[in-house]
Amino acid sequence: MRSIRLHDTRHTCGSLLAALDVHPRIAMQILRHSKIAVTMEVYTHVPSEATRRALRKLGKHLAPRTS
Repeated sequence: MRSIRLHDTRHTCGSLLAALDVHPRIAMQILRHSKIAVTMEVYTHVPSEATRRALRKLGKHLAPRTS
């Protein structure tokens, strides 16, 4: 079984917050960083608009369907 490091989940959280357009200062607080530069330069990977469109499409595909 593949293990997931806690550190990896912090990167994922930072990237998801950026993708959801959460203000960087709020993301910094959630990730408990003391410097905004750490949040923005190390933990946040901002997706392109094409990536966002693909993720929305994927989300719609994975969403439960109602009858």
